[in-house]
Amino acid sequence: MQFAPVLWTVWFALFLLLIIVNIIAGRFARDEDYQLLLHDSMEHVRQEQAVIVARLNKVEPLKRILVWMLGAMTVVVAGYYLMDVYHQLFNL
Repeated sequence: MQFAPVLWTVWFALFLLLIIVNIIAGRFARDEDYQLLLHDSMEHVRQEQAVIVARLNKVEPLKRILVWMLGAMTVVVAGYYLMDVYHQLFNL
């Protein structure tokens, strides 16, 4: 069972990274307006929104990668414990 603390440490580190990235993305999205900008006098608002969307688009791939890595690590941790149970039950 020496390998279990390493598995949990990696899983927890990925989880913390995902939380941090979500907080950063939330701060970027905080100023985003979900409205139609139809009038030409709103060009400066449209440009501000474009900058915010560009920032969010930079963070989104990192979020996806972290979610997949956390999911894979969850499968690895669960598989480790299932194999441990199997060895304890059938290798008496």
